Amino acid sequence: MPEVRSPTVRRRELGAILRRLRTEKNFTAEQAAAHLMISPSKLSRMETGQGIAKARDIRDLCELYGVTAETERERLMDLAAEGKEQGWWEEYDLPYKKYIGFEAAATSIRVYDSAVVPGLLQTADYARYLLKAAVQRLDEAAIDQSVKARQTRQNILRRPEPPEFHAILDEAVLRRPVGGWEVMRDQLASVAEAAKLPNVTVQVIPYKLGAHPGLDSVFTLLEFSGEAPDVVYVEGLIGPTYVDKSDDIERYIEAFDQLSDLALNPLRSVEFINAAAQALRG
Repeated sequence: MPEVRSPTVRRRELGAILRRLRTEKNFTAEQAAAHLMISPSKLSRMETGQGIAKARDIRDLCELYGVTAETERERLMDLAAEGKEQGWWEEYDLPYKKYIGFEAAATSIRVYDSAVVPGLLQTADYARYLLKAAVQRLDEAAIDQSVKARQTRQNILRRPEPPEFHAILDEAVLRRPVGGWEVMRDQLASVAEAAKLPNVTVQVIPYKLGAHPGLDSVFTLLEFSGEAPDVVYVEGLIGPTYVDKSDDIERYIEAFDQLSDLALNPLRSVEFINAAAQALRG
């Protein structure tokens, strides 16, 4: 089962705390870096969770920022140590390891997709056909590895204390027969079954609604406990974009809420998904 305490998120949580401590002392990044005799870029990497903080870095920063409470120092040291650990996903050669690191520790995952079933709800066959159709051609070994990783990721929905998962799908997701009619019927049945989980909500936006705010975007909102900043993952043809500015995140939250209001309610959505599965013919 994937680890809940993701090193990716621990580094971001540590960075957020270090940035808060610095600003509370009215230090600029350049001033703090000069005091520690390190480069501003190294401090920036630590504060954004991109770099790994060493125990000596934490000790020196605590001295500079006046962190005297032993419990707080230990907390920062623990976060730094956890940030060095390896997540289960590191053993896979995947281009989206950073995203898995976020997903593994999220307390809430909200997904909007207008084209395909989200990864956490994909069957192995459906995922395999998607990977075969990708712009970047993968050999069978790479496809097998990616499918295995995707199935491992899905364990988070059924673990103790799982995240709240809310997916909004455009009707086009249900109508595109990825892998053929049989594969698609199994996939839709799997989505309907997952929607029975108490932590999973699935909604559908039917064609009849016409234009809506999500037609030109696909995104995932990930929220975390503690001080780790929330993030929006936006997937595109040239690669992923991670949005973490609070104002931008609020815009995505507003868009998701609008889409949820427009979509069929969860019960009606599952009925719609089952009807779509029944309508598929080989």
